[in-house]
Amino acid sequence: MARITLEDLNGLDDESLDEDEEPMDGEEQNRLFSHWETVASTHQVTLPQEMAGPIMQMTQHSQVREPVPYVSLVQHEKCEERLYPAGKWACVTKGEPMYEQSISMGFMKLMRYICKENSTVPVVNEIRLSEEGTELLRDVTTTYYLPGEFQPDPPLPTDPDIRIVERQPLRVLTRVFYGVTTEETILREIRLLWELLGSTDTVLRESYMVAAYENPSIPQRRNEIWFIRRAE
Repeated sequence: MARITLEDLNGLDDESLDEDEEPMDGEEQNRLFSHWETVASTHQVTLPQEMAGPIMQMTQHSQVREPVPYVSLVQHEKCEERLYPAGKWACVTKGEPMYEQSISMGFMKLMRYICKENSTVPVVNEIRLSEEGTELLRDVTTTYYLPGEFQPDPPLPTDPDIRIVERQPLRVLTRVFYGVTTEETILREIRLLWELLGSTDTVLRESYMVAAYENPSIPQRRNEIWFIRRAE
């Protein structure tokens, strides 16, 4: 089981709550930490007690969940084609033994950066498949679209593992699915969408994206699989 450490988080718990926020009592803090500890265990990640401060900070911030902007191009029967504009994203790449561990570690790396500002939705995880297409490669990049007010001048990350990347417009085919995201469920959703699309060379076969819209503690949370259109 992977372990999130203070070194991994680059001093994530150093900052305290804002002075104008009412602190939680001890019982509420313990209940909140126990909740996230359970969530982390389902991702095969051990959550150390030192993470209680950062988790409380993020929870107490009243955030506006700003949607990542896009234009809907075509609404197919089973999927949708969208165009996402160019923009700046915060990115962390992790290569843990399991997909669930990589996305958890990546998100924890981004937590300090996200909890200080309004958040955007979805969080998008970039994956690559083996040449045979039967398994995910270890490196997973967890990405967070910067809110509109910070697009011109992004806050500087204090964690060297967080990169600010300016992406070109992205055209994708998307399909919604619900539940937990594991290597097994992702490979299944990729196969299902390929069956719906049939034979085509207009999308990439080696790279995909998984968009997460809801808290990982929600069992039937909304996700999307994204197929990436080839550049014309």
